[in-house]
Amino acid sequence: MSAVREMLTDGLRNALKAAQDQVNALVLGKPFEVRLAFVALLSDGHLLIEDLPGLGKTTLAHALAATLGLGFQRVQFTSDLLPADVLGVSVYDAASRQFQFHPGPVFTHVLLADEINRAPPRTQSALLEAMAEHQVTLDGTTRALPAPFFVIATQNPVDLSGTYPLPDSQLDRFLLRMALGYPNAESELALLAGADRRTLISRVEPLLSVEDVLALRRAAAEVHASEALVGYVQALLARSRAHPGVRVGLSPRAGIALLRAARAYALLLGRGHVLPEDVQALFAAVAAHRLVAEAESVPAAALAKAILHAVPVD
Repeated sequence: MSAVREMLTDGLRNALKAAQDQVNALVLGKPFEVRLAFVALLSDGHLLIEDLPGLGKTTLAHALAATLGLGFQRVQFTSDLLPADVLGVSVYDAASRQFQFHPGPVFTHVLLADEINRAPPRTQSALLEAMAEHQVTLDGTTRALPAPFFVIATQNPVDLSGTYPLPDSQLDRFLLRMALGYPNAESELALLAGADRRTLISRVEPLLSVEDVLALRRAAAEVHASEALVGYVQALLARSRAHPGVRVGLSPRAGIALLRAARAYALLLGRGHVLPEDVQALFAAVAAHRLVAEAESVPAAALAKAILHAVPVD
């Protein structure tokens, strides 16, 4: 805890709380989902939001970037989108007799990959290196992406027409997967009666900076996870590989992702140590999209919940 306290000033702690409050004022009635978005960002991960159109996925991405003072780009994924439309392209310049690289929208802090599963697999895979290595290699040259680099991808349910399921390798690049769902009645009334969300976001003042976000990431990485807590995470991984109905369980990388997310979750709650409750709160969001069920009719979220209940906390 002392290491985290030394890394965070009171001003930065207060700014982080104010940032969460501001995003919650723009994305009404979804405090847990907003916290998950902050967790993904502060864990140096990426976020996948799977839900029906019109439920606030794009609003959340815009609100987060505006509140944190980060560069933002949006790419609408379509069936004819090419990898170069995302990564960039080298164009021959006759005057200099050289190829000049024109960076694509991936060269930003927050990239919204909207309806990512409407693009064919070749275009989806264009983001693999960027998400894993925070760099892009084109024409034999590797170019670093800005730090922080954070992808928020949205996808429609796979049973909708014109969608391509994300491959397992792509899904594994996302630290968390979540759904927003319909707002409650009170929040929906406020949305209907209030100003347009885009107008409100355009008036938002940044409450943090790029340097602040990087400092918060460093602080999150220093949050303490006890030996017993790490053992609990390992027990969840082992159970996932032996649980009835699971064909492919969780990898060690999934366990590392769970611990990273739990550290950020604890930081957002003002703690310098991870509790089992943090792991439990995040387990479905981290694990469900990484589990492969034996029967397609069994939701992965249900399997994740069953695994969680099957492992006691010592």
